[in-house]
Amino acid sequence: MGSESITQRFGKNQSSRGAFRQALAIECDLIGRRCARGPISTAAIAATLLTLAAITVRAQAPAEAPVPAPVEAPSAVSPSSTGNEIDALRASAEAGDAQAQFALGGHYLDGRGVPQDYRQALGWYRKSADQNYAPALDQLGWMYQHKVGLPFDYRRALNLYRLAASKGYARAEYKLGAMYQSGLGIKRDLKQAFEWFRKAADQNLPDAENEVGYAYQSGWGVDRDYAQALDWYRRAASHGNSNAETNLGFMAEKGWGQPQSYDQAFAWYYKAAEHDNAEAMDNIGFDFQNGVGVAVDYATAWLWLFRAAKLGSAAAENQLGLMYQNGQGVQQDNAIAVAWYRLSADQGNKTGDNNLHNLCFDLDRSHNHLCHLDTVVNDPAVALVQRRATIVHLENKITGLETDALQDEMDADHLANMGDNKHAPNNAIARGINNFMDSVGTVMGTPARVQAPQLRQEAAVLREQLAELKREDQLASNVLPP
Repeated sequence: MGSESITQRFGKNQSSRGAFRQALAIECDLIGRRCARGPISTAAIAATLLTLAAITVRAQAPAEAPVPAPVEAPSAVSPSSTGNEIDALRASAEAGDAQAQFALGGHYLDGRGVPQDYRQALGWYRKSADQNYAPALDQLGWMYQHKVGLPFDYRRALNLYRLAASKGYARAEYKLGAMYQSGLGIKRDLKQAFEWFRKAADQNLPDAENEVGYAYQSGWGVDRDYAQALDWYRRAASHGNSNAETNLGFMAEKGWGQPQSYDQAFAWYYKAAEHDNAEAMDNIGFDFQNGVGVAVDYATAWLWLFRAAKLGSAAAENQLGLMYQNGQGVQQDNAIAVAWYRLSADQGNKTGDNNLHNLCFDLDRSHNHLCHLDTVVNDPAVALVQRRATIVHLENKITGLETDALQDEMDADHLANMGDNKHAPNNAIARGINNFMDSVGTVMGTPARVQAPQLRQEAAVLREQLAELKREDQLASNVLPP
């Protein structure tokens, strides 16, 4: 597609629904999990057609397929604990208190008050789960789903979520809904997804309430019903869910289930933006960029889109690329446009990827090899977002390396004890066989035991790089608009 097509499509990505904004992201390799944060959708373009004497470019379209959900913290984060508090928690955990065991596992997983240690975290979570403590079962499922301390295993994640959900644990019910909605480790089933979301929503879980609203809005697993969608969004918003606030704004903008009102739309978008919702910021920027409900104001659009991009919005990165490609309130610059499109495409954003390929196609036809050059763009806004993308990339790579190292050690330990058999007779022959098997297992496990410290050393080097990038980010966090 080149300059023969002069249609430019404008649409807007509906903000996040909630449900596993990370779920489909797992399909990306853990080493670069940033690619998971953007929408992965077959977006249906609902757009106004504008004629330009230029190449084909698409703005982000409204999402109609599942996108990954916001990254959930590995455990309930609490303020840093003192040594005395950790000691008291450990005493309760060692005495068999399942809740204390779960809490102590969270400290080791996050490195709060103790050095981060996945082996210790797993040990305490498993002790708690062995007592059928639902949050621990749910947490182990999360770790299997996201390869944090445990290998990827959707089936085990599902089984653990089911166990926790059978005890009425709302977060596990929500995660089961998300797995059914996204088709991770199980056949996609929107009706099952809705049923699990509804169970969690009935326990006032805001993410699930928002998800039920989206199901009614989209007709996913239930008949489309805008009135019901609005009711559930309002309920979720009343519980502080910024995704629901953004969705209420989107429905007001579209006039779905209510008279169209740009004033209400912007009121909800601004409220969600105050809660750091990147999609709300993207929607505000898009509207100012395209004159939706307000006069076109490119300067204001750039500010809002950049705020969203700093939080990882692939849709906003795409819109910024469009602004630089077309010179909308900024100096026209194909190099900066390519950089923004690449950031968007790297997150799996189809519109950003299409715009990148279309621009590069036309540049190649004009013998401009910009897209094939390893040129560093001298733009502080691009540099900041690229740096934050690299930070996320390194964080996920470190997690993957530490998880692989732990699994190598555990595999080697298992092999070294492969001769253990509690049911074997206690005689010289049986003991000899067991010792022989242990020796064989120790030899078999040697490569894994050797590799583990190598992986940890690689992770240590990356931690140094990560610390330096974070220092740079703190020093260069203020970027002036163009």
